[in-house]
Amino acid sequence: MLLDCAGKRLDLSQPVVMGVLNVTPDSFSDGGRYLELDAAVRWAASMVEEGAGIIDIGGESTRPGAPPVSAQEELDRMLPVVERLARELPIPVSVDTSKPEVMREAARAGAGFINDVRALQMPGAVDAAAASRLPVCLMHIRGEPATMQQEPRYGDVVSEVHAFLTERVQVCEAAGIPHDRILVDPGFGFGKTLNHNLRLLRHLDRFTALAAGVLVGISRKSMIGLLLNAPVDERLSGSLAAAVIALWQGAKIIRTHDVRETVQALCVCAAARAAG
Repeated sequence: MLLDCAGKRLDLSQPVVMGVLNVTPDSFSDGGRYLELDAAVRWAASMVEEGAGIIDIGGESTRPGAPPVSAQEELDRMLPVVERLARELPIPVSVDTSKPEVMREAARAGAGFINDVRALQMPGAVDAAAASRLPVCLMHIRGEPATMQQEPRYGDVVSEVHAFLTERVQVCEAAGIPHDRILVDPGFGFGKTLNHNLRLLRHLDRFTALAAGVLVGISRKSMIGLLLNAPVDERLSGSLAAAVIALWQGAKIIRTHDVRETVQALCVCAAARAAG
């Protein structure tokens, strides 16, 4: 299946690696590294060389406890990078945002994909996404980043996340976003305990029929740190294991900070799956 991302194609018949590019001072893993435009462009180009199929640009940290930023501040951080990368890279550029005004300006600047941790729930976001005619990813979150990890509770996390994403897909379709332009993300680490995250990973195949594909972001997250008792910069092996499990369970796009290693791990996994 091919996604049209503002004229650049994303082939979901093969595993797609989404490279993370945070232009923020406070993201949990790479905050502050790519605030300067040329540094951000160089890092994006290196991820393309390593095999990334799409680059995801974030201008507002959504780590647990992160404070919100204004739309203007997010645009000031993100827009110059979107404009450069949309012009210079051969692959699509995604914007990791929940704000409708940021979606509109990013689309005008050449972004080809909208990745929203709030599943287009902010006022005006569904209409802005529909007007952009871009593919969208709807992620589940319980609460807001500032408070989401304060004792999150579910009766059945898999069923509740599934029901939420089903409802959001329906809202988007009613607003004119075609089913084949919608992806879903169960939101690992966004208002979930370690056990919640593990259950979602174990039952990820439950989500594959909801939309055109499942996008998963587990790279370097606290669930990996808890399992391995490892700091952020020592979570590569656990992140790769989670990525392989996600692909085996039917995920189409894996969002990661470690592109080359993830591409290689998914290549082996995909070959084994294709062998039947």
